[in-house]
Amino acid sequence: MKNVLVTGASGQLGACFKKISKNYTECNFVFKSSSEADITDKPKLEKLFSEIKFDWVINCAAYTNVEKAESEEEKAFKINATGAKNLAEVCNENRATLVHFSTDYVFDGKAEKPYIETDKTNPINIYGASKLKGEHLIAEVLKEHLIFRTSWLYSEFGHNFYKTILRKIEENAELNITTSQTGTPTNANDLAEFVLEIIASENKDFGLYHFSNLGEATWYDFAKTILECTGNSEDIVLNKSNNFKTIAARPEYSVLDKSKIEQQFSKPILNWKVSLEKLINA
Repeated sequence: MKNVLVTGASGQLGACFKKISKNYTECNFVFKSSSEADITDKPKLEKLFSEIKFDWVINCAAYTNVEKAESEEEKAFKINATGAKNLAEVCNENRATLVHFSTDYVFDGKAEKPYIETDKTNPINIYGASKLKGEHLIAEVLKEHLIFRTSWLYSEFGHNFYKTILRKIEENAELNITTSQTGTPTNANDLAEFVLEIIASENKDFGLYHFSNLGEATWYDFAKTILECTGNSEDIVLNKSNNFKTIAARPEYSVLDKSKIEQQFSKPILNWKVSLEKLINA
């Protein structure tokens, strides 16, 4: 029986792991919220590891507010960089494997084709910079790690674009959605299931991987498809916008190439539209 610690368990991704973990009875999962296992507090993490011998740690704890990060740089780096390093060090001391999540925002968005893992990083906002620093610190400290860069996560849990659009539908609100960013909406359930399959199979091809659903879209495309899949495309007014003002700069193009992860793990990845429809019809 493998002992698996999931940090940040009350967030969106953590909630997806909690839901899907019920299908993986060969593992003993311990779910800890960020208040129960604060990754910025290394002594607390060490105490937790002294109580249970963990084989795997899935780190879902993160600072994810892209806008607020611009004014809370210290906090973003403390969680996304120092916190990641703390976990890597404790995993190293206890011979545990760390699974960590990063972002498409480590890139500047100037590419014209999907980014591969070895492409030059150049974050254009604080959030992306803090996540990139976390990647580097983990790689320096711990060989036994899997880092998954992902993008535009959504699910039935937490705060995300998908749930915002569903709420706007309920309110019968007019939607003005930007066309100025292209990426890939990614069902957080798919990411969680992919990771748990790896853990169950004991596949330890350590390193950095890109994982998102297949295909690409603008935020406008994403909203339009949500309306179509929920049968609301006739009832809600949806307008294209290209002047959506944000505090943090966003990469214009941040589609991730999945060739490496598909070759390494031989597990199919769904197209984003297929995955979205699956969630809506669940």
